[in-house]
Amino acid sequence: MAKQKKPARTPKPAEAPPAPVSDKRYRKDLYNLQVELVKLQRDIIAHDRRLLVIFEGRDAAGKDGVIKRIVQHLSPRETRVVALGKPSDRERSQWYFQRFTEHLPAAQELVLFNRSWYNRAGVERVMGFCTDEEHERFMNSVPLYENMLTGSGIQLLKYYLDITKPEQKTRLAARAKDPLKQWKISPIDHVALKHWRDYSRARDEMLARSHSLQAPWTIVRADDKRHARLNVIRDLLSRIDYDGKDIKAVAPDRHIVMPFEPALLKSGALAP
Repeated sequence: MAKQKKPARTPKPAEAPPAPVSDKRYRKDLYNLQVELVKLQRDIIAHDRRLLVIFEGRDAAGKDGVIKRIVQHLSPRETRVVALGKPSDRERSQWYFQRFTEHLPAAQELVLFNRSWYNRAGVERVMGFCTDEEHERFMNSVPLYENMLTGSGIQLLKYYLDITKPEQKTRLAARAKDPLKQWKISPIDHVALKHWRDYSRARDEMLARSHSLQAPWTIVRADDKRHARLNVIRDLLSRIDYDGKDIKAVAPDRHIVMPFEPALLKSGALAP
């Protein structure tokens, strides 16, 4: 008897994005989460902990906005935001990780990198600021480097903020017209859209090759800035134990923030 074919599976419809957050709800949720961040910092200080958070993403993905809301009410003595510029000639002659290493957190510190050593996997790779050999050496070295950091007691969180091409176009255009955001404009902005596919390929390779159990990536759907900000903070708080945690307040929306896994590269979850 001929084997009966199984009926083809009907693809699941894509989840609808969550509704926009009202001003009132956003302010209330952000306040409550910032209270939780203060609790976390008190715990970090009390137990001499070291926390490092890395933010990566395309130009105009919203990294500055997320970081601003995280540090807004934290102690500036124990909180540092690191956003390194173009390396000097001397720094270019150093071991690649050297200029980043000096900014790592000491005991009682929270350090946030607004872009990091992953520049070599992103903008340097796409724009030709590094050679193929330098890029390959970096990709082979970064899991070992991060394993050393976590092995030394640093807790490392890595977030990739992902936006769609139309959203990036809208944000870059708004940035160019805003007199208060002129400091954000760089020559890289003008070619970001032109190299969209190159950045997508570089992103996919970076995520696939630098994701590990010790230093996993977390993906953030960042087209909606408010949802991205709130859910990054929730996710960060949910991953760390600290005294007095409000478990319900820190539960992230997994439609917005999700642990990276290789299947996401083919599922359409990331902007193509």
